[in-house]
Amino acid sequence: MVDVPREGAPGGARRLSNSIKSTFSAPTVRKRRRATTRWLPGLTLSLSEPEAVAASSSAVAVQSVPPTARLSMPRQDLRRAPSRRFAQAPSGLGGRRALVFLGALAFAALFGGVLMRVLGRDGVSALEWVTIAISAVLGGWVGLGFISATAGFIAVLRERARPVARALAEPVGRTAILLPVYNEDPGMILAAAQAIAEDIRRVGHASLYDLFILSDTRDEVIARDEATGLLRLRLRLGDGGPGVFYRRRLQNTDRKAGNIGDWTRSHGGAYDYMLVLDADSLMTGETIAALTAGMDADPRLGLLQTAPTIVGGETPFARLQQFASRLYGPVFARGQQWWSGDEGNYWGHNAIIRVAAFAESAGLPHLTGPRPFGGHILSHDFVEAALLRRRGWAVRTDAALGGSYEEAPPTLLDTAARDRRWCQGNLQHARVLGAAGLHWLSRAHLVMGIFAYLTPALWLMLLVTAAFVWPWQQLETDSAEFHQVTALFELALALLMAPKLMALGLALTSPRLRAGFGGGLRLCLGFIGESLAAIFTTPVMMVMQSVAVAEVALGRDSGWKPQRREGAELNRRDAWRAHRGHVLLGVAGGLGALFLSKYLLVWASPVFLSLTLSALLSLHTSKPRQGGGARRRDLFRIPEDETPPPVLTRATELRRRHAGEAGLRRRIEVLFRAAVPMYQFTAPRHARRETAPLDEAA
Repeated sequence: MVDVPREGAPGGARRLSNSIKSTFSAPTVRKRRRATTRWLPGLTLSLSEPEAVAASSSAVAVQSVPPTARLSMPRQDLRRAPSRRFAQAPSGLGGRRALVFLGALAFAALFGGVLMRVLGRDGVSALEWVTIAISAVLGGWVGLGFISATAGFIAVLRERARPVARALAEPVGRTAILLPVYNEDPGMILAAAQAIAEDIRRVGHASLYDLFILSDTRDEVIARDEATGLLRLRLRLGDGGPGVFYRRRLQNTDRKAGNIGDWTRSHGGAYDYMLVLDADSLMTGETIAALTAGMDADPRLGLLQTAPTIVGGETPFARLQQFASRLYGPVFARGQQWWSGDEGNYWGHNAIIRVAAFAESAGLPHLTGPRPFGGHILSHDFVEAALLRRRGWAVRTDAALGGSYEEAPPTLLDTAARDRRWCQGNLQHARVLGAAGLHWLSRAHLVMGIFAYLTPALWLMLLVTAAFVWPWQQLETDSAEFHQVTALFELALALLMAPKLMALGLALTSPRLRAGFGGGLRLCLGFIGESLAAIFTTPVMMVMQSVAVAEVALGRDSGWKPQRREGAELNRRDAWRAHRGHVLLGVAGGLGALFLSKYLLVWASPVFLSLTLSALLSLHTSKPRQGGGARRRDLFRIPEDETPPPVLTRATELRRRHAGEAGLRRRIEVLFRAAVPMYQFTAPRHARRETAPLDEAA
């Protein structure tokens, strides 16, 4: 192993360069034993033999970490329930859950019953049975979302009427902040790490926190930038904490879950909690302290999840997603918190976890069989929450806690690529549903995650079956059956729009929120614009997600590609190549509906129009916005645009600084790759020859 010198040491820059170059080719080195050269403590570069690398999934290429504090994390047996039982749920939650799920069943029965009465006048064909069944399932799903959002709306209104001051308890437990990364922009990661570290120090709790950058990066150039960036980050932060550490695995076994699991086994024993972030996550120091204090206050609490706010959107598509998430998201998140209680869910990041509970409960097994349904559990977060609850640990959401942020994909195509991975992972949960000992609500969360990707396919199937069923019904416009079907269609639209209208009402009646969205008029115009944009983008996303479901069903694995987080404007050729199938489908569907039934054409026109215009939509919503001033004039402003939190402002500033230093980094890279010049001084014959590096001789 090699200990890298600090910046400024004689010859240090060149030695650092040569060491990093040799280290990052470690996975392909020829068979040799480890060599150790002592310079100064700092970055440990491990040159492992190929046999050792193959035998250990946690072998490291580069690390700069505190002393090892090992913790056992056994793989869980899904066929056997653990001995520990669930803690009793607080009173009142049983009624809440009955209201939500029985209400959803009531909506499903209503949709199915009305259609059965209309379509069953002269018997029910097989295609009509399929139409009735799909309509009932989708009616229940939409009803579930409506009831949950209504509960969130009422909960927020009650909190406004009787505000309760949040206790500002001081955190006590030692916490590791984990940033797992995979081929991400080093500037984004290092900027986030520095901004978070500075904000923690600002609130006065730096001694309780350490920050770990856990790299699974495969690109050698990015990996070298990560390692050298760590040294610069330490110099910028100086003394006073929090500590900043780095580890890069040679093999990214089990992806993100394996990355965090390896850290838990090697260093988890030194910490009470771990705060898991994503590569694009940010949190304020106050929020981090509040999460830690929340864990301190309840020894039964295994995981505390926040509801992150989407920020940083630079393209029109990202701005639309950001506006919708900021306006509607709190209602849905608060509603789910209302009926989930201690049986909450986990979204994979921006959450704090009790390390000991995670280690004993959440060691993920591999599923039997080939991918995509076998192997490593891809969407690990839902399953980890279920396994924590299986051991008796509480899993909660605090939707009212602000100061938690993430970013959204910049384009429609990037969103579809991300959803393809999530789709495979969520459908894989069908293999976990039968695990022994799971709480019934944990199973419900898994089912809801599966349905999140099945419902687009069901909507598409309903559109297809309706094209063959309804034109032949011969319903008179003044008949009772026609009015019943029309009322059912209007009810479905109302259930979809009601949560949005409730969220809009909450924002309009809050002076602070209303001002943050740019005022009442701008907020209402943004709401109308977002609703129209959703009409045009949702159908094409429906088709893309349906294709993803079909690909998983046919056995196609999504692989693991890094998510693109920066906007990159599409050109016309790429937009057409990506959407030509959708355009042709939209044109053909519209023409077919025109010949079949004018009512079908009117009913399905948003779908056909969305598909026909999909290439243009992708093309024109992928153009990055320039500068912060454009955001403030944007129709889709959010409160974080008007008054950004200091941690967000600082991270943005650091990312811009890193981008501005690109030319300097290239010149340094050229210097590092050059041979080290040497001067030779010749002494008299009786004296020894001395050599020194150029900088030492100077």
